[in-house]
Amino acid sequence: MPLHAAVLTLAWPVLGEQILGFGVGLFDTWLSGRISSGATAAVGLAAYVAWLATMLFGVVSVGATAIVARHWGAGETARANAVANRVLGLGLIAGGLYYALIWPLAPYFAAGLRLEGETFDIAVRYLRIDGLGQVITAMSLAGFAALRGAGDMTTPLILGAGMNLLNAAASWAFVYGVEAIGLPACGANGIVYGTVAARTFGGLALLATLASGSTRLRLLAAELLPDRATTARVLKIGLPAAVDGAIRWAGHFVFLALIAGLPLTAAAGVGSAADDDGETTFAAHIVAVRLEAITYLPSVAWGAAAATIVGQSLGAKRLRRAKAVGHVAAGQCAALGALISALFLLAAEPLVGFMHLDPAVRAEAAPALRALALCQIPLTGSIVYVTALRGAGETRVPLLLTLAGMYGLRLPLAWVGGVWLGWGLPGAYLGMFGDVAFRATAGGIWYRVGGWWRKEV
Repeated sequence: MPLHAAVLTLAWPVLGEQILGFGVGLFDTWLSGRISSGATAAVGLAAYVAWLATMLFGVVSVGATAIVARHWGAGETARANAVANRVLGLGLIAGGLYYALIWPLAPYFAAGLRLEGETFDIAVRYLRIDGLGQVITAMSLAGFAALRGAGDMTTPLILGAGMNLLNAAASWAFVYGVEAIGLPACGANGIVYGTVAARTFGGLALLATLASGSTRLRLLAAELLPDRATTARVLKIGLPAAVDGAIRWAGHFVFLALIAGLPLTAAAGVGSAADDDGETTFAAHIVAVRLEAITYLPSVAWGAAAATIVGQSLGAKRLRRAKAVGHVAAGQCAALGALISALFLLAAEPLVGFMHLDPAVRAEAAPALRALALCQIPLTGSIVYVTALRGAGETRVPLLLTLAGMYGLRLPLAWVGGVWLGWGLPGAYLGMFGDVAFRATAGGIWYRVGGWWRKEV
C-alpha cells in the first residue's frame, strides 16, 4: 500500500499496546501517590530499573525484529519462523541473567538515589520481586519483536491488552486487599505483586497463541533451543543496541541522582520538612516523566512501524521505500508531539493534581511538566529515526549518538541549569532538551546519508 498508509496501518496497533502499557505505569504511580511520596519514589526507581531491563533485553528483541523482517520480506517464511522460535529461548536466558544480577544489586540502586528508611526497604523488595517477572518479560518481548518483524502488530496488541488490564486489576487488589477471598492488603508491595502476576499470564498466553497456529509465526518445540548461528546473528545486531541502552540508562541514573539532590523551588516551599532528603523533588520528577511517557507512545509505535517496513523492504530489494519510510514516520509522529506539547503547557496543574495528593509534589511538578513541553517534538524524532535504523540492523551509530547526547549534553547541561543556575527541576531539564534535540537532528541526517541500507544481517 502507499507508504503513508502503510506506516499508519502498522503503527496504530503498537500505539494501542503502548497506551495500555502507559496506563498501567500511570496507574501504578497514581496508586503510590495515594500511599506516600516515599512509595512514589520507590515505585519510580523500580520503573527506571525495569526500563534498564527492557533495554538490556534489546540484545534479543532488536535482532529478532531485524532478522525476521529481512527473511519475511524475502519470502523466506520458514527461516523467519525458525529465528522467531530461537529468540524465545534466548529471551528466557537473558531474563534469567537479569534476575541473577538484580537480586544482589537492588540495595545499591536504592542507595544510589539516596533513598532511606521505609522508602529504601520498599524499593529493594520491589526490585527483587519485579526481577522474577522480568524473566517472563524478556521472552515475551522477544516474541512480540519477532511477530512485528513478520508484520503482525495485532497479536502483541491483544496479548498486551490482556496483560496490562490484569496488571491494573491485580495491583489494586493486592494493594487494598479483597476481603471476600481473604486477600490481605499489601500496601506498596501489592503494586509489584500485581505486575509479576500479569507478566506471568502474558508470557503463558503468548506461548499458547503461538502454539495454536493462529498467527504468522508458530511455536515449534524442536526449534526453541538457540543455535550458534542464530545467536551470533542476533548478538551482532542486538549487542550494540543493548550496550546503547545500558549506557543511556547509566546516564539516566546519574541524571536521577542529580535530581534527587536538587532543592525545592520557591513554589514548593524551600526548606520544607519533605525536602530533607530530596524525596519531594524526586517524586515530582517521577510524576512529570510518567506524564511525559505519553510522547513515548506514538514514538515507539511509529518507530516500530518504520523498523518493520525498513527490514521487509530491504529483504524485498525495495531500497527507495526503505530510505523514505523513516522520514514519513518521523513527520507523522512530530505532529502528535506538537499536540502533546500544547497539552503540557496548558494543563500542567490539573494533570499533576490528578497524579499526586501532596501539595509540595504538585507545586514542584507543574513547572517541570511545562519545561518538558519543549522536549516533545525532538523526542519523537530521536526515537523514530533510531528505531528505523535498527530495523535495518544498524545499531552502532545509535550507540555513538547516545554517548554524545547523554554525556556531552544531557548531564553537563542538567548540572548547569539545575545546580549552577539554581533553577531546580525545570533547569535540569535543559539537559534533556539538548540531548533529544541533538539525537533527533543527527539521527535524521544519518538516516538520509549514512549508507545503513548496505548493512548485512
